Amino acid sequence: MTADLDALATQARLYGFPLVFDLEQVVRYTTTGVGANPQASFNTFSHARALASAADTFVSINNDTVYSMASLDLGVGPVRLSVPASDRYYVLQFVDAWTDNFAYVGTRGTGNGAGEFLIVPPGWEGDAGGLTVVHAPTRVVSIVGRWSCAGIDDLPAVHALQDATTLTPSDPDAVAGGIPTTAPQGDDVLDFWEKYRVWSQAFPPAPRDEALQASFAALGLTGSTPVNELTGEQQAALRAGAQAGDGVIAQAMAGSAVDAAPGTWSQTLHVFDYNLDFFEVGAKGDDEWKIADPRLRIGGRAVAAKAGLWGNHGYEAAYVMTFLDDDGQALTGEHEYELRLTPPPPVGAFWSVTMYSLPEFYLVDNEIDRYSVGDRTPGIVTDAAGGLTIRISRTRPSDAEAAANWLPAPEGAFRPILRMYMPGDAVLDGSYAPPPITRLNG
Repeated sequence: MTADLDALATQARLYGFPLVFDLEQVVRYTTTGVGANPQASFNTFSHARALASAADTFVSINNDTVYSMASLDLGVGPVRLSVPASDRYYVLQFVDAWTDNFAYVGTRGTGNGAGEFLIVPPGWEGDAGGLTVVHAPTRVVSIVGRWSCAGIDDLPAVHALQDATTLTPSDPDAVAGGIPTTAPQGDDVLDFWEKYRVWSQAFPPAPRDEALQASFAALGLTGSTPVNELTGEQQAALRAGAQAGDGVIAQAMAGSAVDAAPGTWSQTLHVFDYNLDFFEVGAKGDDEWKIADPRLRIGGRAVAAKAGLWGNHGYEAAYVMTFLDDDGQALTGEHEYELRLTPPPPVGAFWSVTMYSLPEFYLVDNEIDRYSVGDRTPGIVTDAAGGLTIRISRTRPSDAEAAANWLPAPEGAFRPILRMYMPGDAVLDGSYAPPPITRLNG
C-alpha cells in the first residue's frame, strides 16, 4: 500500500507542479512584482521599462524583448484588451493556470494592426459587441507580452506602445478574488501540497484531466482537510512523491544533454505542446502541435514549467539549448568557446543566443551588462554571408573582433539558449540545426 501511495504521489507531483509554480508567480506579480516588472493588481498591465538583466530572477527570462505582463482574474467578468498598431514584432501570449498557451495576439497571430479583444471567463455567454472573443480556460490567466527592442535608444518607442496597450474590466467596480491563500503547513514540502490541494479545486483542469485529479483522493488531495492534518501514511507518501517527482523532472532536464550526440542542441520545438483542448485566436490546434501521449504530456508539462515557465509554442518562438561542447563536455566558465552561426538562423523576426547560469537558469551578471548576442546586437562583426561567430568566455577577449561578439559566461556551469522568433520553415521541419559550441582552450 505504501509503495502504491508513493507512486501516486509522484504522479501527483508531476501533474500539480505546473499549477503551483505558475500561480506562485502570479502571486509575485500581483504583490511584489518581479525584477523589471513592477507590481500590478489583477486586470492591469505591469510594464517593464528596460530589458531584463541579472536582477530579474525568473526562469530563462529573455533579454531580447521588453515585457508587458498582466494577471487576469475573470471572476469580475469579461476584460477588454486594446492593442495599438505596432511597427515591430510583438506577442501577447495567453497562459491559463495550468500553463496551457491558449491564445496569441501579435505580429504572427493577429498582425501588427490595432485590435480590440474581449477576454471572457469559462462558461461565459453574452454579447461581445463586435469584439474578438478570447475564451479563457481558467478564471485566472496570465498575459505574457514581449516587445522587440533594439536597445536603450529604442526604449521610448516601446514605452509608447506599452502605454497604448490597455485592459478594461467590463465591471470596473468588481473586486478580484485572486488566488486563494493557504495556511503554512510546517515546511516547504507540505506547503506545496496544501497549495496544490486548494488551487487545484479553485481552478479546475481540462475535462480530460478530471479523472486523474480525482484519483489523488487516496492522498487526501481532493477534500477539505489541510495536508498537515492528513494521516502519517499520507504525509509520508506526499514527501516521498515530492522527492521522486522532482527527481524525474531533474533527470528529464538533464537527459537531453546525456543522450544527445556531443554538442547537439536540444530541439525543443514541441516542449510546450501539452495543451490539447483550448485554441483561441492565434493558437494552432493542428495535431503536429499536440503531445498525444498522456504520460508524456503530464511529465513534459512539468519539465517545461521548471525549465522555461511561460515559454511560447515553437511556431511563435523556437528555443534550442545545449549543455555540452563539441567533445561532449559540460559547458563551464573554466573554458573559452566559439559558436559559429554561419549561415545565421532562418527567422521571420530575429534571433539571439542568451546565457544562463546553472542550476537556476538565471541571466549572468557581467562587466558589460550583456546577456545575449544576436542579429540586433550593436557593434557585432558579421561575415560576408551575415553569419556571426560568438565568443563565449568568463573574461573579456583580448582580440577586438572576439570582444565585439563576446557573450559573457559565469564562473561555473552554464546553458545557453538560442531563440528564433517567428522561426522559418527550415527550423520547423528540422532541416536547420545550429552547430556545436567548440572549446578553444584546455
